[in-house]
Amino acid sequence: MTPQSDEDEVWRQIVASFNDTAERDPADQPWPDSENLPAGPSRRVVRQPDAGGHPPAEDEPADTGHADGGRPEGRHPHGDDEGHYVPPPPPPLPKTDTTAKIAWLALFGGPAYLLVTAMAGWTQQGWALFTAIAAFIGGFVALVVRMGDGPPNDSGWDDGAVI
Repeated sequence: MTPQSDEDEVWRQIVASFNDTAERDPADQPWPDSENLPAGPSRRVVRQPDAGGHPPAEDEPADTGHADGGRPEGRHPHGDDEGHYVPPPPPPLPKTDTTAKIAWLALFGGPAYLLVTAMAGWTQQGWALFTAIAAFIGGFVALVVRMGDGPPNDSGWDDGAVI
């Protein structure tokens, strides 16, 4: 038998067993049984709005045909999230001062002006070119100077791991 025929036979075996399900011991699963998907197709429950056009409230059971008020298999509304991490909401973005706003505007405004005038085919005066390039460089320098190079003021006495 040639190596090519061996590869062909292995390929035929792989194709023949493509739709076969793997037999697996439930004890070998790296996750708890509660996270397994149901065997049948999942049903989606759609709540119908009431007469006023508002959907029913969270604590108001929807008519889904289940005996326990619309929750399949006795699930409780807060029991589904048990063991799952829900991150806290992110903190608000810091407020920027007027100097930083002007620096960002200059950083992006200068090249944007040059790009728009070049694409529109307008003639560019020497002073306008100089102003656009100076705005870009000035905005960049202003942002770098204001960046700072020290640790934040609220970092405390500990500087982290020291080797």
